[in-house]
Amino acid sequence: MQHTSYLERRGEIETYFDRTAAQAWERLTSDAPVGRIRATVRAGRDRMRNTLLSWLPEDMTGQRLLDAGCGTGALAAEAARRGAHVVAIDLSPTLVKLAQERWQANFQDQVSGRIDFLSGDMLDAKLGRFDHMVAMDSLIHYDLPDLVQALETLSLRCEQSMAFTFAPHSALLAAMHRVGRWFPRSDRSPSLAPMRQEDLKSALTHKLGISGWEEGETVRVASGFYTSQAWQWRRECA
Repeated sequence: MQHTSYLERRGEIETYFDRTAAQAWERLTSDAPVGRIRATVRAGRDRMRNTLLSWLPEDMTGQRLLDAGCGTGALAAEAARRGAHVVAIDLSPTLVKLAQERWQANFQDQVSGRIDFLSGDMLDAKLGRFDHMVAMDSLIHYDLPDLVQALETLSLRCEQSMAFTFAPHSALLAAMHRVGRWFPRSDRSPSLAPMRQEDLKSALTHKLGISGWEEGETVRVASGFYTSQAWQWRRECA
């Protein structure tokens, strides 16, 4: 069962990305010129996406990938290029529509894999089972209990690996978010939930360790106003 806090936060995230900031995210995830601050965010997100992709097989033919929080679809497109059947889901129908349009215009006829674009909750059991799951910056707004519960739920339907990001706790990150409050309201995203990696590790080891999951690689990406920590977890038998 999903916590009330998860459901409330999910609603805030959907409202922000689908209505308040959809145009800003469309521009940020394109090659259009952006300001200095957004340029650092764009560069950080590019590095993060490449990090997560580096943890996936080069040949994903016949494998299913859940792109949980697909945004405008760049990661999903690359996985499909490797032959994966990608289920790309996001809370924002606006961003999903944009992702599908970009896919159809630029990639669909050039790859061996496929992408099913959906708007909805990444935890929906109807999405089925997967070989791999990636959640790039889609869990960073949830507090520790909700993030752990989400990953536990996803782990039950994932066979090989899960790669996700979280907001790492640091004095610098906290200061950046205080500065971020000066931005126009339309530019503010739902607040992040910084957490210490050792606390997250303890909780995930307790929840996932009994079903054969173990921690893998972890990488922090810091680029101006973008800071996020990537972490891979794998099934021991995978």
